[in-house]
Amino acid sequence: QVQLVESGGGLVRPGDSLTLSCAASNDWQIGWFRQVPGTEREFVGAVSRSGRKIKNSDTLRGRFTASRDRTKAYLQMSDLRPEDTGVYYCAARFERWDSVGVAQTDYTSWGPGTQVTVST
Repeated sequence: QVQLVESGGGLVRPGDSLTLSCAASNDWQIGWFRQVPGTEREFVGAVSRSGRKIKNSDTLRGRFTASRDRTKAYLQMSDLRPEDTGVYYCAARFERWDSVGVAQTDYTSWGPGTQVTVST
């Protein structure tokens, strides 16, 4: 088990950048998901335990990138748009060193989520 808490959410303007973080040692593979109002929860990005393998959602046109160091995982977001507004979640699982998961059911632990609001 791992306790996850997302940090870094808040109110930003369209076009801004923002980085979310989630404290998790490299015992855990980390995925990022979001819930945009009116849509189903969707995959955003994931990073392996090693930090060497990264998978980002193709639907975000390269604007969001997952990464990590030894103690924290990150979601780097750029060119934010109002339609990016929603709750962002960090999720964790114990897996092989360079594996990544893209499905919600791949993960065993979830943070409470952090709100990201993009508005003028």
